[in-house]
Amino acid sequence: MRLKAVHGHPGVYEMTWANDGRATFRFGPSIRPGDPHIIWRRVGTHDIFDAP
Repeated sequence: MRLKAVHGHPGVYEMTWANDGRATFRFGPSIRPGDPHIIWRRVGTHDIFDAP
């Protein structure tokens, strides 16, 4: 698995888990104190990068 920032989209990150398994996400305000809150944006193939 790999995580990195999406170039040109501040606050948006990319997760890769397979040859063509991708997701983009961002962090939102914590719902439970001390726990990160992840907002999933797009999940799918490499095509999700047309509009991350």
